[in-house]
Amino acid sequence: MRSFSIPTHYRSELIGRLKAFRKTQDPKKKDLSPTLLDLGPVRFLFARHFGFCYGVENAIEISYKALDENPGKRIFLLSQMIHNPEVNADLESHGLRFIQDTHGQMLMDWSEITKDDIVIIPAFGTTIETEERLKAMGIDPLKHNTTCPFVEKVWKRSAQLGEKEHTVVIHGKATHEETRATFSRTAKGAPAVILKDMAEAQLLGRIILNEEPTARFNEVFGKRCTPHFDPVRHFDRIGVVNQTTMLATETQAIADHLKQVMVKKYGKAELKAHFADTRDTLCYATNDNQDATNELLKAEADLALVVGGYNSSNTSHLVELLEQRFPTYFINGEKEILNAKEIEHFNYPLHKLERTMDWLPSKRPLTIILTSGASCPDTLLDRVMLKVLGMVEEVKDPMEVVDGLIR
Repeated sequence: MRSFSIPTHYRSELIGRLKAFRKTQDPKKKDLSPTLLDLGPVRFLFARHFGFCYGVENAIEISYKALDENPGKRIFLLSQMIHNPEVNADLESHGLRFIQDTHGQMLMDWSEITKDDIVIIPAFGTTIETEERLKAMGIDPLKHNTTCPFVEKVWKRSAQLGEKEHTVVIHGKATHEETRATFSRTAKGAPAVILKDMAEAQLLGRIILNEEPTARFNEVFGKRCTPHFDPVRHFDRIGVVNQTTMLATETQAIADHLKQVMVKKYGKAELKAHFADTRDTLCYATNDNQDATNELLKAEADLALVVGGYNSSNTSHLVELLEQRFPTYFINGEKEILNAKEIEHFNYPLHKLERTMDWLPSKRPLTIILTSGASCPDTLLDRVMLKVLGMVEEVKDPMEVVDGLIR
């Protein structure tokens, strides 16, 4: 896989060396066991996979290249390039402005943008409607397009399903940029509906089997389906794709459930005519991070710190997995660690910040899981780790310990 040119301040001397060491040991990524960094009174467990993925590094490279190659020009980002406040703030510090927020609400008027300006499409992609608007303004939306190749893969698969007269079921969050983009492109050639979780998939299954009135479809999914959607006619053939940052296991479970619904309705012998296998659209990076996090669940640890943007979908799913077993704190970075007694963290289900007292146990040795989402720079994990180490006495020098590991 190709390497990208990204600013050095996103690279980590410490954790980057650990990652390189594991990659040398396990180039085919068969070993998902976590990496232990034993610093004496504190031990850190790192997931086998975490941090920037291919799509994120590609987006960062394109964005900073646009800055370097266009001095003096006005440069806009359609919305947050990725869901990480550190990266977005850094881009803003270079003079970039956001046109929309993450829900598609305008932060400025389209009339402020001219054909001489540069507009960068974020890693999540954008809708066909927005692309057409940019073209009408004289701006080429593909010139600085950072859309993740794995998101584009989902779009292509959705188009193929439409060509074969399938309805596309999109597992995602309806307000998320990526899901909005996928829905827009799917709707061009196929009926589509967005569902958020297994509970909605089960409801959809009952509607398909006529176990629920069709009125329930309009009540629950009416604002998340293509115009003139007919639940009686449009569920004859279906395929499931996802927002790439959702839990891959949940997407697969939803697809498996709807597959069984179609078996029940049409019979096993007719399944291929009514259900498309779409597991090839699941994002490898999301899978790797989630599989590595599942491996962490087998470890013994006292708590988990998950670092990333609070609006990051893939990061929130790592939190959901880890909090099944450990006290888990979802933080933006080291600033949320106020001191050894108090930490500020994000409660994702309630979408609010909370403060917890006595979060750092006094027991020694203390084992802390430290990981991050696909949009988080490794340097943030360095800073979180060093902040914690500054609160504990007689810890070993982490760089010396890393040196000892990789010799």
